[in-house]
Amino acid sequence: MRISKQEYTRRRKALMDQMVPGSIAILPAAPVHVRSRDTEYQYRQDSDFQYLTGFPEPEAVMALIPGREHGEYVLFCREKDPERELWDGYRAGQTGAVADYGADDAFPITDIDDILPGLIEGRERVYYALGANHEFDMQLTGWLHAIRSKARMGAEPPKEFVALDHLLHDMRLYKSAAEIKVMQAAADISAEAHIRAMQACRPGMYEYQLEAELQYCFMRHGSRAPAYASIVAAGRNACILHYTENTAQIRDGDLVLIDAGCELDCYASDITRTFPANGRFTAEQRAIYDLVLKAQAAAFAVIGPGRDWNEAHDATVRVITEGLLELGLLQGELDDLIEAGAYRPFYMHRAGHWLGMDVHDVGEYRVGGEWRVLEPGMVMTVEPGIYIAADNENLPARWRGIGIRIEDDVLVTRDGHQILTGKVPREADEIEALMAEARAVGEPA
Repeated sequence: MRISKQEYTRRRKALMDQMVPGSIAILPAAPVHVRSRDTEYQYRQDSDFQYLTGFPEPEAVMALIPGREHGEYVLFCREKDPERELWDGYRAGQTGAVADYGADDAFPITDIDDILPGLIEGRERVYYALGANHEFDMQLTGWLHAIRSKARMGAEPPKEFVALDHLLHDMRLYKSAAEIKVMQAAADISAEAHIRAMQACRPGMYEYQLEAELQYCFMRHGSRAPAYASIVAAGRNACILHYTENTAQIRDGDLVLIDAGCELDCYASDITRTFPANGRFTAEQRAIYDLVLKAQAAAFAVIGPGRDWNEAHDATVRVITEGLLELGLLQGELDDLIEAGAYRPFYMHRAGHWLGMDVHDVGEYRVGGEWRVLEPGMVMTVEPGIYIAADNENLPARWRGIGIRIEDDVLVTRDGHQILTGKVPREADEIEALMAEARAVGEPA
């Protein structure tokens, strides 16, 4: 566990400091999801639950109760069960929940109907993410009805519900030193995986074979899973933004766009690189590649404390529109083209997103109707791209089917920014040199 017990304690305290007196926060763990019939997907804890508890098991519920005499952090979880543990793995149990995960009190999850309503009763306000877990919503509603039914006997139901995620997601937007350390480790693993894929790539391979190289590198260094479904898109497939089929054969002359990152201790990395399958960019591919790279550099130049979230996107739009104009792929006046959104058929997504425990991490992009001002500790991606559809008959054939995206993970620091994923080559010459060297010495070990 790379995030310490002390940090989880600080997070819970920081949340409780924002809660009004006489309140309770309730948060269930992620449910187990069935993959097919009687097999389940690999379990991944709910990010909010993980952020506050570090507790990795399903069938658990956290309650935070500021000022509670017998302990403010209550955890309901599965009991120890040697027979089930023989089949499904070890459980912390109530003793482990206290000793290993810092709970003040821990109760069997089977007792939650008897205990949690009593903890809710008499509280003025309940902090809860309504709608995030339908099954638990119904369970909580049942407890509230039960409390209200006893009102004539003196029971006091809560008077107000407040969205827990409003407080919690703003906290998660600012990464601690420990979080940044984990995210840097994830970025380093993902960087090595991208380099490995570049080195291994040969025309005639299949996209899934490069995906296997990525997955091997992720797991070899301790990541149990990708942070999201890996995109390995060759040729015209690179113009499909969320392409994940990864089954096509890679042809000589194709570009290969790989958008992939590992997850480490529930923290995501997110890298995209685009490279020529045969190791050499064509003139048209190189022109588009250098334009996307120039746009990314323009975005980097406006990332730092005091700058607003949208400045990076605006910078990429201006550079890309100007470049498309110079290449003859757009016609008109630069400012008019930008205002009209003429770039959108080629660049249809934003320049980035927040990054953290979720690959598209939580946090508002606007505050009070204005773009959010960047502050130290925020982590974002920067991922401009240009995609020229293969069926775009308005352009010469030599441009069609080129899809290029370059993406890096960027930490906002006190004096500017730090690129967490800088170990992967970005310059076209560097990529060609890396691939030429790999071909000279053979495939990666």
